[in-house]
Amino acid sequence: MEQRILNLGVLVSGRGSNLQAIIDAIEAKKLSAKISVVISNKPDALALERAQRHGIDAFAINRKSFSSKTLFEKEVISCLERHKVDIIVLAGFMAILSPEFVGYYKNRIVNIHPSLLPAFPGLAAQRQALEYGVRYSGCTVHFVDEGMDTGPIILQAVVPLYQDDTEESLTERILKEEHIIYPKALQLIADGRLKIEGRQVKIREVQC
Repeated sequence: MEQRILNLGVLVSGRGSNLQAIIDAIEAKKLSAKISVVISNKPDALALERAQRHGIDAFAINRKSFSSKTLFEKEVISCLERHKVDIIVLAGFMAILSPEFVGYYKNRIVNIHPSLLPAFPGLAAQRQALEYGVRYSGCTVHFVDEGMDTGPIILQAVVPLYQDDTEESLTERILKEEHIIYPKALQLIADGRLKIEGRQVKIREVQC
């Protein structure tokens, strides 16, 4: 079984709780990876402080500083390339990547979404689940393609909805599962156990 130390670049926009979960998994030797760089499109993102506290290179690349999305993404790519990133991890990155960016890093970008995709893609997935009246929701780690939360699925975790749930309580319960399955999905990549076949991600069994 091929195992390597993944060189991660993490894109963030907010407080970075999933970034912290990945950092914690690496430091606990549960994830064979190194975060080489954290990039935020929001200069005031708490995630940048989290990265700096752990000695990780962290940069704000503000979309508003660029005249076009193309120039912004070129700067992000330049930063990722300087840090020799293998896999790009979207951890609360609140921007849609262009097809050109996704194509440049084909099958090398992963994201986590707070629903059981393909249900409730896009923003406010937890609110969508509550308003629809489903009994179960959860979270999904998937490869990123050119669509909105449409890439091949790696792992999912199921979370029940309770009758007294609010958007906040459901979000908190889903987030706990996100912090578990995101590092697990990255470890599967590090172990060389994933193979994409069309829409399916096949997970190879561990060979003794």
